[in-house]
Amino acid sequence: MNYSRRSFLRSITTATLGAAGAYWLPSTTEKNDEEFSAIPRDGIILFQGDSITDAGRNRNDEGPNTGLGGGYAFLATAELRKSLAARNISCYNRGISGNKVFQLSGRWQEDALSLAPDLLSILIGVNDYWHTLNDYDGTVEVYKQDFRKLLRRTKEQLPEVTLVIGEPFVVLEGSSVNREQWMPDFRAYQKAAREIAREFDAGFIPYQSVFDEASKAVAPTYWTADGVHPTLAGSQLMAEAWLQTVKRM
Repeated sequence: MNYSRRSFLRSITTATLGAAGAYWLPSTTEKNDEEFSAIPRDGIILFQGDSITDAGRNRNDEGPNTGLGGGYAFLATAELRKSLAARNISCYNRGISGNKVFQLSGRWQEDALSLAPDLLSILIGVNDYWHTLNDYDGTVEVYKQDFRKLLRRTKEQLPEVTLVIGEPFVVLEGSSVNREQWMPDFRAYQKAAREIAREFDAGFIPYQSVFDEASKAVAPTYWTADGVHPTLAGSQLMAEAWLQTVKRM
């Protein structure tokens, strides 16, 4: 029997994979309309925040789907770009290490509003508390006031934007975290973020619960060595929590 080179290679490949048992190929089938309905076709997603979002991104590469850093924003984008390939979405990361809410506000026009995102994800708050242990005189009331002002400004200019707010989190066993210094005051910032998400009809990602639950299985520092900045595994936890929240919005 005569075989073309293509059919020969196909038959060899199929036989080899079959001999090895069942095999898996990634699916790029479009999700149904009930999943990720908050993300439109050709939609723009913007990740904003501090170093946890920044995750070492290349500041000189600010194009869509590039310069995303190595954290949860990158991992979530990778999954979205695969799973929602037919929607051709664009994702941007504008997180900056060390930022507090008022510093977001100072760069908000250029780094947020001018991009006109359809979905805006914000994770901010750990520095608003952490830096009070050193030389910052902010309070939870300042945090709430600044955050609300930022979101009102956003809604005024982008009334149709979908908001997602991540809960600031901390792992107490981390090398940079002292339980007596952090608790219970930091809990007030977490409560504030949840309340503000409710006020602005935003999706809310309970990151503290995500890390608390994961830490029951392995040492908490597996997910974030210093208690604030996630490891690669911790970033994957965050990405999955982000995706699960946005999927149901």
